[in-house]
Amino acid sequence: MSLFERLKADAGPQWADYTRHAFVQQLGAGTLPLPCFKHYLVQDYLFLIQFARAYALGVYKSSSIADMRQSLEGVKAILDDELDLHVEMCRDWGMDRSMIETAPEDTPTMAYTRFVLDAGMAGDLLDLQAALAPCVIGYAEIGARLSAEGCDTDSNPYNRWIQEYAAEGYQELGQGFVAWMDGTASQVLTGHRYPRVLSIFEKACRLESDFWQMGLNAKA
Repeated sequence: MSLFERLKADAGPQWADYTRHAFVQQLGAGTLPLPCFKHYLVQDYLFLIQFARAYALGVYKSSSIADMRQSLEGVKAILDDELDLHVEMCRDWGMDRSMIETAPEDTPTMAYTRFVLDAGMAGDLLDLQAALAPCVIGYAEIGARLSAEGCDTDSNPYNRWIQEYAAEGYQELGQGFVAWMDGTASQVLTGHRYPRVLSIFEKACRLESDFWQMGLNAKA
């Protein structure tokens, strides 16, 4: 069992609340109110800026060239792909990149991003990975599941989002992150330390749920 699978099992309720959140279910069904998705997407863009910084912190926290390269790939995936997806979708609503980047951060956005950065600053690479994992691997799981359920059809207004995270490229990124965590854990994880890693993972899952709820709350 990978470290991620162990964390996912031990944080079962938090993982389910996050990956099966009403926001996700409505997005898959195509019934999510558009204002909810708009608010989420803008906030997610702002979130990803800080997430890229967290990955960059991973370069500093890495003890090997391979780990540095893995962290760099995370930065590049955000800056070269994910942010552009958000701009592409927001453009349909008359919002350009500058408008998105100057939008105010909502409280759940600030809480989540600062938690991830603090986990990385205060701890080592494994602590940072535990804070990053729910987002990176969770989106891959959500995208794959919604695609398998046939949610990424032209009739779904959110099919572009589903297709992005169900795509082979993002799936490989998620699988690579699982392997990356295992490699780090093989060097530094002990039985005594595991509860701390699990606590970081659980908190990140709860903050992901709060992020979805922020979107749902933006109905007006």
